[in-house]
Amino acid sequence: MELALAQLRIEAGDVTGNTERALAAIEDAAAAGADLVCLPEIFTIGYFAFDEYEQCAESLAGPTLTTIANAASEHDVAVLAGSIVEDLAESSDDGITTPAESGLANASVLVDRSGERQAIYRKHHLFGYESAEADLLVPGESLGVAEIGGFTVGMTTCYDLRFPELYRDLAGAGATLVLIPSAWPYPRVEHWQLLPRARAIENQIFVGTCNGSGVFGDTALCGRSSVYDPWGDVLAETDDAPAIVTADIDSDRVETVREEFPAWRDRRR
Repeated sequence: MELALAQLRIEAGDVTGNTERALAAIEDAAAAGADLVCLPEIFTIGYFAFDEYEQCAESLAGPTLTTIANAASEHDVAVLAGSIVEDLAESSDDGITTPAESGLANASVLVDRSGERQAIYRKHHLFGYESAEADLLVPGESLGVAEIGGFTVGMTTCYDLRFPELYRDLAGAGATLVLIPSAWPYPRVEHWQLLPRARAIENQIFVGTCNGSGVFGDTALCGRSSVYDPWGDVLAETDDAPAIVTADIDSDRVETVREEFPAWRDRRR
């Protein structure tokens, strides 16, 4: 499978411009042969645009994700719509299962090549350090897993990287590829590169990290979207500028690594 990570330029509050850049990245990646495209965390308004969360929140059946799903169908490519700020009450009104009757969530949606929704993931671990996310949002409670292109794809978001038990749960649920839409800022670059590599090695799975690119006041995103294989090798990476990072990944590699070095089999609970 050809995996594409769309490291987009994200401008605070610019829903139209940010969405247009996401749609252009989906089209370009599909034209280049991508089977699955991943977008960054809160790509619509920018993670750090906290004052915009309530105003720009929408249902998972709302205009942004409908547009992304239509693009997936048009270009015959699966898409992980990084995340948006979800209005849980509106999603409930649209008949979508939510973890709460009201409030906002950091929600990602995975659609297949036909634009059909395959999985929903709401960020479990909400960031409180110099961030308003933990005050503004409701945490998710369930795993996001779906079959796409021969892989069992798991979904997490940014700060989740610091909680390895979530990735163990995903691997236990059969995930062979975990995608991590993010808005990871400077100066914690070393953590951004070390943690996903560790998640790949300890679970013997593929991991793809999709960060944004841009500056929000005094905060700059560090980019460096990357793909790691089940042995922890870096298959593709970039710097902090907008880019589409691609890697050709083979689901058989997971079983091969686990057979050669059976740490997954040897684990004890």
